[in-house]
Amino acid sequence: MNQRRDLALQTEVAQARNRVQTERDALDDRASAFETFLDRVSNLAAEGPTSTPPSIAAGAGTQSRISRSGDDGCQRVRTAFDETIRPRSVDDMTGTESLMETIRVELTDDIALALAPTTRTSLTPELKRAIITEAEVGLAEANATRKALHREEAILEAVLETVNDITSWIAESDETPLTALDFDALRRRHQTLARHREECERLAAERQAFLDGTTAHGAQAEVKHRFLVTFIYQELSSDYPVLSAVSRLAAACEECQRAVRAHLVRRV
Repeated sequence: MNQRRDLALQTEVAQARNRVQTERDALDDRASAFETFLDRVSNLAAEGPTSTPPSIAAGAGTQSRISRSGDDGCQRVRTAFDETIRPRSVDDMTGTESLMETIRVELTDDIALALAPTTRTSLTPELKRAIITEAEVGLAEANATRKALHREEAILEAVLETVNDITSWIAESDETPLTALDFDALRRRHQTLARHREECERLAAERQAFLDGTTAHGAQAEVKHRFLVTFIYQELSSDYPVLSAVSRLAAACEECQRAVRAHLVRRV
């Protein structure tokens, strides 16, 4: 196994780990933003309804009535959202996406309509509950993704350790040419390579099982692992760097085994 391929395998997994760490840090900030937003909205005083308003979905499909009087409370909600969630929601704060569009994406169309300055809606108890409910869903989704990323990071650490161990063993073994080994030494090397291949196959099977699974945070949010890893690794050379690395490492071990078997046959 040449040094270039050795480094490529280690780099592939290390790059994946770096991507996970970057995404995890971003999710930590996003979760913190939702928590701060929830605190600020929870502390706002709600106003009673005074007239017939537009309706919004409050939680699980129920319809609430919102008043059309003063909007000081709604302005405070918009400000809180703009200062907490929005910077963690859009890639470029100088871009074209408006504040209300971001609210629509994060908190639903109905809430964005109720909070819009042109709607002149007051912050009624029903609207306040709806905002808190949707923000809690957003926080749950962020926390579920954080948990999944922590699991992914642990997997990458274990895979990187295995890749380093096996590639180091192969590199060290290659320092002694096969022609210098007797039959028993060749047999032991062949057996060790077989164990390394089995380890790669075990990691691949465990990886497939992980990709088919999910991570949940309570009953509000669930993250599908396959979708998550495809998203976070989309800028890497492979959408599945773990499977790519372990399969290439298994193939390298098999290649080494063939070379050892050829020498074993000559010694019989």
